[in-house]
Amino acid sequence: MGEGRGDTLNRAADVAAASLGLAAASPLLILAALGIKLEDGGPVFYRQRRVGLLGQEFELVKLRTMVVGAEGIGAGYAVNVRDQRITRVGRLLRRLSIDEVPQLWNVVRGDMSLIGPRPTLAYQVERYTPRQRKRLAVKPGITGWAQIHGRARLPWDERIELDVWYVEHRSPWVDLKILARTPRALFAGTYKGDTGGWRG
Repeated sequence: MGEGRGDTLNRAADVAAASLGLAAASPLLILAALGIKLEDGGPVFYRQRRVGLLGQEFELVKLRTMVVGAEGIGAGYAVNVRDQRITRVGRLLRRLSIDEVPQLWNVVRGDMSLIGPRPTLAYQVERYTPRQRKRLAVKPGITGWAQIHGRARLPWDERIELDVWYVEHRSPWVDLKILARTPRALFAGTYKGDTGGWRG
């Protein structure tokens, strides 16, 4: 699949915006890193394999907000409100979505875009229906159509359908709409609660 002029322009915009974002957020990232390190001495960053464009895996980077080895404790990959595995510093980082900022580096590297479906785990992708696999036709994003319509509070199938809608109706206007509504969505909460997450 060749890269069109629109994709080239999108890539250039992604790199420019992500680089500026990382530079502007660097003092905040330093403070967050100090807080994480001082709380329990564990690693600052959390790395996890996710599935991106056309099903290719990449290493997603976030600030660590949970205890070391959290995936092997309690609810595993699922995270709910008042989850005891979340550290004190992590709770603040999650509330303000600061833990997501390092993903700007994923954008600079080309793993992700600023806007697109959120990258999911391989075991989830394996269970996609043919229609749900359409969300792999574009790069995953830091924010997207599903994020501004409820994020992880939505049922899994509903989130995926919103992502598929985005892939089918993608346009500069839709992207601008997502960017405009993202700041409000950032403070709407990220926990899966009773309806979000993987079912079955």
